[in-house]
Amino acid sequence: MQDDVKAGIAQLQLWLRDSAWPTWLSHGIDRGRGGFFEALTLDGKVCKAGFRRLRVVARQIYVFSEAHRAGLAGADAAVRLGLAFLERHAVHPEGGYAWRFDLNHLPIDTTRDLYDHAFVLLALSSATAVLPAASLRPAALDLLRWIDTMLPHPAGGYLEGLPASLPRRQNPHMHLLEALLAAHEAFADAVFLDRAENLIALFASRLFDTESGALPEFFDDDLNPDRRHGTFLVEPGHHCEWVWLLHRYQALTSPQPALQDISRRLMRFVDRHGIDPAFGGVIDLLNSDGTEVETGARLWPQTERLKAEFLRADPSPARQKAALAALAAYLRPDGLWHERRSAEGILLDQPAPASSLYHLTAAAVAVGQLAESPQEP
Repeated sequence: MQDDVKAGIAQLQLWLRDSAWPTWLSHGIDRGRGGFFEALTLDGKVCKAGFRRLRVVARQIYVFSEAHRAGLAGADAAVRLGLAFLERHAVHPEGGYAWRFDLNHLPIDTTRDLYDHAFVLLALSSATAVLPAASLRPAALDLLRWIDTMLPHPAGGYLEGLPASLPRRQNPHMHLLEALLAAHEAFADAVFLDRAENLIALFASRLFDTESGALPEFFDDDLNPDRRHGTFLVEPGHHCEWVWLLHRYQALTSPQPALQDISRRLMRFVDRHGIDPAFGGVIDLLNSDGTEVETGARLWPQTERLKAEFLRADPSPARQKAALAALAAYLRPDGLWHERRSAEGILLDQPAPASSLYHLTAAAVAVGQLAESPQEP
């Protein structure tokens, strides 16, 4: 790994450790009521949202677990606060977890969403950085049993949640895979890796479109891609996220040529169609033929592209530096960030959502581990 690439990674880690994590530890926690704020304004670091979401609670448990691993004082208390919220307020009386709450933690939407449940499993797995794994393992296994019992779909994969809804999406399955791999590492139970293998098989056989080399976002009830005028919608950032997960899965099992080929094809699509030549970052949404749908660019695809550039089959220092630079443009010295870049290339001054700190943390942790490794990725 080149020295200037290592320096870019170190700068990202320094920003996260010395600016972002402390800012969210100080301003992102509603200590009076025991919850996490949804977002912080760029001009005053306050939250104007009148609700809380399950996914933000779960993601912040992950974030502060990683901050605790890195030595941030007080991060362990934030993890415990999040776990207490899950146990005291979020558990649904019929199993699983409610979706949205008011600021006093009363459920205002009791939908049980697969996407959010994936992040609860990730949170329980990550929190082993703070609490003994034996104390978190029963809740993780109970959650997986509930998903296995209540959410399987007869056409493959899982329902969007309860109540069921359409369209079906690849995104919840992707994050469930992430959580299962984390749970396998945290708890060493074979059932987590077994379910991960099932999702890998679903991805390779049903979700990934071999003809186009792209990943549809939306599907009908039978997992057929939702095609409009012969094309389907693609988010290049999710291509990058799958490259990271396929690499992570193979690191835990063994290299599989078929998965390596899919990873190459996913990044080939990103290279050809997903990078905005004006600022060098990943755009939000395309058609599967490469035509643009939304030319703006949110923060999170930049974080996923960064991970993928180090894990792809043909890593390039030039592409790695470009990914670092594209992400760095969004970041502010005060530990907040610009969440969106407009189609005209302007970074917008919208509140920084807490949910994006998960993406920033995951990217910095992943590439930091690679920078510390004596081997090339």
